[in-house]
Amino acid sequence: MGSHCIPVIMCGGAGTRVWPESRETLPKQFITLVGDQSTFQRIISMISDPAVFDQPVVITNRDYRFFVAEQLAELGVAATIVLEPERRDSGPAVAAAAELAAKAGPDTVVAMFAADHIYEKPAEFIGNCKAAIQTAVKGNIVSFGIKPTHPATNFGYIRPGAPIEGTAARKIEAFVEKPDAETAERYIAEGYLWNSGNFVFPAEMMRAEIERFEPEMAVAVAEAVATAETDLDFLVLGEKSFGRATKKSIDYAVMERTDRSAVLEADMGWNDLGTWSSALSFTEADAAGNSVRGDGIVLNCTNVHVRSPEMLTAVVGLDDVVVVTTADAVLVLNSKEADKVKLLVDDLRKRGRRELVEHKRVYRPWGYYQGVDQGARHQVKRILVKPGASLSLQKHFHRAEHWIVVKGTAEVTRDNEVILVHENESIYLPIGCTHRLANPGKIELELIEVQTGSYLGEDDIIRFEDIYNRT
Repeated sequence: MGSHCIPVIMCGGAGTRVWPESRETLPKQFITLVGDQSTFQRIISMISDPAVFDQPVVITNRDYRFFVAEQLAELGVAATIVLEPERRDSGPAVAAAAELAAKAGPDTVVAMFAADHIYEKPAEFIGNCKAAIQTAVKGNIVSFGIKPTHPATNFGYIRPGAPIEGTAARKIEAFVEKPDAETAERYIAEGYLWNSGNFVFPAEMMRAEIERFEPEMAVAVAEAVATAETDLDFLVLGEKSFGRATKKSIDYAVMERTDRSAVLEADMGWNDLGTWSSALSFTEADAAGNSVRGDGIVLNCTNVHVRSPEMLTAVVGLDDVVVVTTADAVLVLNSKEADKVKLLVDDLRKRGRRELVEHKRVYRPWGYYQGVDQGARHQVKRILVKPGASLSLQKHFHRAEHWIVVKGTAEVTRDNEVILVHENESIYLPIGCTHRLANPGKIELELIEVQTGSYLGEDDIIRFEDIYNRT
């Protein structure tokens, strides 16, 4: 095609509009909402055609780096993983992508996609990407515009203008904000398109446009890229420089101000999975419009969607309802009010609810732990450690721990001792002892941890050594 195209996947969002499954520590791009892959894995699979794309770049943050690495490894895909030191909205992230891609050559094109969107038409997706790349090569920043299927009020819209000669795209006359229902109907009648938020651009052109409209952002991000450091398999942008970058979306920073913008009408089965109604629309429904994923029973209902992976959930005699359950939260909402979950999330944040941030099962690079029981001076957890993995060498000031191995073999460091603990055996770790848990075996290690003490918070920890550089 004459130009390198580097796909860049934006993978830093919290995805709280599909709470309670999506949470700040495990957002929707890493969970299986549709099919048998996460949305991140789906988009990675779709941009793996070497005839169209170079090796991908994934932009994320420290909190999600091991999710990204593990899910890439499951697919057998190599990628450059870039870590933002802090969230600065999409503008600085796009600027960093352009800065990095430009190093590959002056004609490099970037295809940027959100990690939490899906495309149900793979062949059309590739065809539209090729058309967008060809349009970008001619000096355009190309947005994918989606032909509306209904008067949506939760998307921004694009007003297309004149055709661009020699391409399938049109100039963009205007970007417009999310409308009310009446305005959305008018937009559809006048040929407006949904703004998918995904686009293709020449790396050098995007750099130039950011320098033109946001010079402070451009300088800060260029310095952050120049001072980036390698940490394990990740490229970490310079923290001080990146923190000076203007916090602004790429739409406000460039797309609504540039005269180089174009829109390609794309029919590729796009869905941003932005609400439970849209996410559950992919679940096969019965004649009454009901669907169940997980352990659910629906009786005398119409248009009821149940997603219950961990417990039996029964719904009787209701209409137009979405029910989502997890181990520690249940959401019941009118399907017509699915976009109001954002208001619920805001309320949970004000209340300081832990359920907004993390699940009962909390994933770590070595495996996971899951809360089982908790009292004033005790806490019980189930811990799983992957083969060959280990926790940090650490100690606590306020709690003692008792580990009971139920599967596999644990290698336990306790002060100056190294002890193998087998199935149905246990070991006691007193307050203040230096300790480490490792799995030297070929199978998963499972154990029950009983903590006792005056303070049981996760922040009662000092790490001395850590193979994941968390010290």
